[in-house]
Amino acid sequence: MLPTAFVFYWMVTLSLKPQLEAAAYPPLFFRFSLTLAGYRAVFTKYPFLLYTWNSFVVALGSTALGLVVGLPAAYSIARWRQQGLALAVLVARIIPGISYLIPWYIFFRTLRMVDTFGALILTHLIVGLPIIIWVMIGFFEDVPADLEDAALIDGCSYFAAFWRIALPLVKPGVVATSILAFVFSWNNFLFSVILAGRQTRTLPIAVFQMISYEEINWGTLAAAATMITLPVIVLALFVQRHIVTGLTFGAVKQ
Repeated sequence: MLPTAFVFYWMVTLSLKPQLEAAAYPPLFFRFSLTLAGYRAVFTKYPFLLYTWNSFVVALGSTALGLVVGLPAAYSIARWRQQGLALAVLVARIIPGISYLIPWYIFFRTLRMVDTFGALILTHLIVGLPIIIWVMIGFFEDVPADLEDAALIDGCSYFAAFWRIALPLVKPGVVATSILAFVFSWNNFLFSVILAGRQTRTLPIAVFQMISYEEINWGTLAAAATMITLPVIVLALFVQRHIVTGLTFGAVKQ
């Protein structure tokens, strides 16, 4: 854990240094002056709260829509062994995201959806939806088919069997995949930098906007990065039990 922890320590300490010490070489890791100028600049020079709200709306919308589409898709693939559909989803995820940029931009420009939350939510599904589908396939495969057959005999439709029988049994997996999809959307940069505008920029774009040709204010940049990372870390600390339970659910059978 030391290399990862050191990166976070460097980022946090860099956000607390004045510009002169932040750009010092060799870097000052332990003895340096403390200042909150970087954090003040984040909130006074940039609409950081707007960027935070935009990221939350896009990540939550992308995760919710991904669950609505991905859970039935994963159930269908698991129950009827649709390997072709599963492979197509996997290929869509493997293809580099930059390959989608020009078609997405032309498509949304034609629909006049550039600089809208709808465009960002739909594009983030390219990252979140395959994760939801492929993780949930394994969970649905672990649900005994006899339970669903009994529900069908009692008069349930296939959707009712999915909603009332299968879905409640895989709740740990749903929680884990929801968190993963939310985090991936929260950190997404590539699609937002092209499709977002002044009113829909997300937090990764906010950091990008702080880099100019004249200078790089390392203190402000590190302060913004810390503020972006902090919600994800807090979320992971609170729900780590659910993530571990979800990702190991069904790994060991009696």
